[in-house]
Amino acid sequence: MSTQIDPRGPRFNAAVTSAVLIATLATHGTTQIVLAAIQAGLFAWGAFAGIQHTPVATVFKTVVRPRLSAPKELEDAAGPRFSQLVGFIFLAVALLAYVLGATLAGEIATGFALVAALLNAVFNFCLGCELYVILKRFQPVH
Repeated sequence: MSTQIDPRGPRFNAAVTSAVLIATLATHGTTQIVLAAIQAGLFAWGAFAGIQHTPVATVFKTVVRPRLSAPKELEDAAGPRFSQLVGFIFLAVALLAYVLGATLAGEIATGFALVAALLNAVFNFCLGCELYVILKRFQPVH
């Protein structure tokens, strides 16, 4: 059985992610590496433990959601969780690039993750979720 989540949670997460990624791109050196590492860790947490178990999800559940009306419907957590995995891959590449001194490559990888996060935060369009649905269509049925 799949886990159902409030669809506003991933959008809140995308807004927080966008802020962290903008700060990552606005800084250099050690600060840039630390911010990229923090976001990579958050993405990994969401991908491997489940997006509903991250620190940002806890803030959403305890601070934001009580101030909102009940969601009209819930959504399967699989798509947002896959999105976190894609984000983790981009930020792992960015982090490696930053550490190796390939700042431009790191900023490009960070920029791709930022575009995806902004699409979700601003337009409620989850690029990773759409990719997840496309990939599921090609998965063999057992």
